[in-house]
Order: sequence, then structure tokens, then C-alpha cells
Amino acid sequence: MGFARTCSVALVGVEGVVVEVQADLEPGVAAFALVGLPDKSLVESRDRVRAAIVNSGETWPSKKLTVGLSPASVPKGGSGFDLAVACAVLAANERIAPPSIADLMMIGELGLDGRVRPVRGVLPAVLAAADAGYRQVVVPEQNTAEASLVPDVAVLGVRSLRQLVAVLNDEPVPMEEPDGADAARGPDPMLAGLKVPGGGMGTGLTPLLGAGPAPAAGAPGTPDLADVAGQQVARLALEVAAAGGHHLYLKGPPGAGKTMLAERLPGILPRLTRQESLEVTAVHSVAGILPPGRPLVDTPPYCAPHHSATMPSLVGGGSGLPRPGAVSLAHHGVLFLDEAPEFSGQVLDALRQPLESGYVVVARAAGVMRLPARFMLVLAANPCPCGRWSTLAGGCDCSPTAVRRYQARLSGPLLDRIDLRVDVAAVTRSDLIGHGGGESSAVVAARVAEARARAAARYAGTPWRANSDVPGHEMRTRWHVAPGALHAAERDMERGLLTARGLDRVLRVAWTLADLAGHDRPTTSDIAQALQWRTGVPRGATALAALP
Repeated sequence: MGFARTCSVALVGVEGVVVEVQADLEPGVAAFALVGLPDKSLVESRDRVRAAIVNSGETWPSKKLTVGLSPASVPKGGSGFDLAVACAVLAANERIAPPSIADLMMIGELGLDGRVRPVRGVLPAVLAAADAGYRQVVVPEQNTAEASLVPDVAVLGVRSLRQLVAVLNDEPVPMEEPDGADAARGPDPMLAGLKVPGGGMGTGLTPLLGAGPAPAAGAPGTPDLADVAGQQVARLALEVAAAGGHHLYLKGPPGAGKTMLAERLPGILPRLTRQESLEVTAVHSVAGILPPGRPLVDTPPYCAPHHSATMPSLVGGGSGLPRPGAVSLAHHGVLFLDEAPEFSGQVLDALRQPLESGYVVVARAAGVMRLPARFMLVLAANPCPCGRWSTLAGGCDCSPTAVRRYQARLSGPLLDRIDLRVDVAAVTRSDLIGHGGGESSAVVAARVAEARARAAARYAGTPWRANSDVPGHEMRTRWHVAPGALHAAERDMERGLLTARGLDRVLRVAWTLADLAGHDRPTTSDIAQALQWRTGVPRGATALAALP
């Protein structure tokens, strides 16, 4: 009888669970049983592992073979267990010394010829292994850069099962020529394992630049704010949203530049911190949209799903265990919903939980999943179905009932969670023809970085970094505005124009305006500008004149 064990990782959403892979050989009729709550793709690994071992020049044991995946209560799926299963079988058959793989973490899919193919979700899997105390990880060669992002973990990238067996047995390592290594041989088919069909453009990620994260401000080909003609108020609102991490609602006629503004928001956001980069990369790796050759996402992602998106595609879900949706793909970035009233009402209202908590909880028959979803929401909408209501040219054919019904598609509870509500006017001839170029994204991004630095210094020693992160109670009691600055907001609360949540969001926006203007605390004009954006009621002297 032979027994051996090694370890791999099962992904549950974007979190990893360490799984012990055990192989047991006993005398009896040759058979291969795989137990431990595997799904269909994992059950098929029996045939892949057998063919890979034989085609690698090794001997398949002619005994009763049982492979167990423990803990058995955790659902397991995918092809990432192939490498661990194959090595456990070889160790049980005494081709590999069992102690050499007992404390080794293995992740990878096996081809029938013994090559090791890349898999998705390597980063969260290695993070789970590191948290569990494992310090040696074996991954496919194409995933080496992604796995190496985790500190204090030794990563071994292999091309084939033969190479791994040679390394474990301290034998000469055979050379394996990678497929598609040069242009003459065409693209590498092994990279297909890193991408999900329909990823990237199909998900709405960076629609102008292809799949992946948005580039930094000023990069060649990046959408630049200098391209936007006019719209000084909307540009300021965009800057305030970036400086404080606030949600934004842009309402105006077609062609006013709402989509252009939203596409340029990621370019003025600060680069992600190391921890934020790891969180975003983990989500993108699991979703299969991590660009090959760029293992770390260090700039804010941008996701713009079509208005026909379903609830599972937006908040996460699917058959079996839930998968990340658009709100998770936009984690620490921007989620843009163009033509927001055209989205399903249920889909829009499903955003209310992640807007408040920064995560989404999806319950399915296979289990309950918590997915990260801390994003900036940008909504864009026309004033009516035809888009010409209240424009200077007129010509709107929509009835008052149709206009009210269209605008009511965005529910009150959802809009109550939006910090900035901006009316985007149609571009005038003088703005468009005589447009000499406004401030570039790089200039605005520098001011945003300064404002964020002021906020970070103010919140030093707390778990918050941006104004939008601070709970309302803390904002009201620990950081006070200028004396008398809240009189207008208090009157609006008494008249029912402002809710308690609305007051908290007015304070957050006012602090952001103060950070941009260099004030020690929000002034009356800062509060007035925040109230005007919140309620749509003109407030006279505001902070507009004090800002660049």
C-alpha cells in the first residue's frame, strides 16, 4: 500500500481555501476514484492526469487508486488541481519521495502530453497559501510573474510534469521548448488558459483601450480631459469626485459630453496602493481578464457594462458558486452606467448595498459569497426619452407623464447614495469651435493628488484615507466645519429637502472642496456648493469661484 499527500487551493469567489490532496494505492482491481466534492471539470482530471503521466514517460499504477480532496465540505472546481493530483499519485507509487511534496503547494492544469497549462486565479490562491504558512509554490511558467507578487513565497514555474518530477528527484531537468516562443511559430496557445471568452471588451473594461486597467494620466492614447470642450461645472464635479472618491450623476442632453467625462475619470485618479493593486489583480485574475504580460494592476480599473446587463453580470452570480460581476471588476475603480434609466430597476437597486458597504454578498444554493465592490459609481442619463427636454432648441415630443416616468426609473434610495448630481448643459458653438483645449488630465490629477494627501494627513491613524470613506457620525463629531456654515443644510433638513444620509454626504463633499481649495475646514461657500450639487437648488455664492 502507498500513500502520499500534497496541497493545492480551491477558489471560493476571490478567496482561496487550502485543500489537501491525498492519494492512496491499494491492491485490487485497477480503478481511479476522485472524492471530495469535485465538480464536472475536476472529475475530468482523472483522464487528464492519467494521460499526462503516461505521456511523460512514467508508469501508471495498476492498483486501486483513491484521490481525496480535503476538506470535503468545500466545493472544488476547475483544472488547477491536476498538477497536485499527478504528483500525489506518483509519490504514492514511489516515483517521487512523499516527504518532498508534503509541504509543497501545487497549482496548474495538465495537458494530455504532460505540459503544464496556466490557470486563472493564481494570485488569490498563492495569497491563501501564504496565509496558511506555505512558503514554496509550484505554478505554470506563464503564471510565475503573477504568483511572485506575493512576498516571502518561493515560486517555481514549470513547463511540464517531466520537469517537475526531475526537480523533485534532484535529476537533470529536461529542456522543454515553449510553444509559440517566437513570431515564426505564431501565438502561444498556452495563454488561452488565462482568458475567459468574452472578457475585456465584452465586459466593458476600458472600452477605448481594450481589456485591462486604465493607464495613468498623460500616457499615450489615454483619454484626456483636454479633449472636453467647455463644461467647466461638470469638469469641476469630476475633479471633486476624484479627489474625494464620491459617486457622480451626470444628467444632460445627448452629445453634451457625459460619456467623455466619465471615460476620463480614471485618468485623474491616484494610482493604486500595493494592497489595492493586489485586491484588484486578484479579482481580475479570477474573472479571466488579467492582461497577459501585466501581472499587477496598478491603475484604477474602468468598467462600463451595457444597459442590457443582467443582475448576475452586474453584482456577481452564475450557476454554481458565484463569480465576480461588474461591481467587483470595478473594485477601487470606476463603474460607469451610461443611459442609466435604461437599466433594469432591479439591477440598479441591487447597487444600493455595495454603495454603502463596499462589498456584495451573493447567496446561491452552492454557498454564500462575499465579493469586494468598493467602486466609484458614475451614472449618465438624458433628461427624457428623446433627450431634448428643457434644451434651448426645444422640440421634445415626450409628454409630461413620459418624462416623469423616465426620470423615476432611478429610484430615490439609489439617488440618495449619489454625492454629486450635475446638470450637463449642451455644448455651445463658442465652446466647440473656439475650444483651445482645457486643462489636461495630468494637471487635474496633480491637484487631485494634493487634495488626497491633505485628506490622508487628516485621517492619519484611522482606517480611512478619503473623505467618502469616513462614516457620517465620525465626520460630524470629530471634524467640524466653520462656525455657522451648516445653517443652510439644517434648514434643508427641516424642510425635507435633505435626508440624514444626504447631510453626511454634503459634509464629505464640502471637505473635498476644502481640500482642493486648501482650506483648513469647509467654509459656508463649500457647504453651499455641496448643497447645490446635492439638491439642484442654486445657492448663490459657492466655492466655484475659489477653485482653479
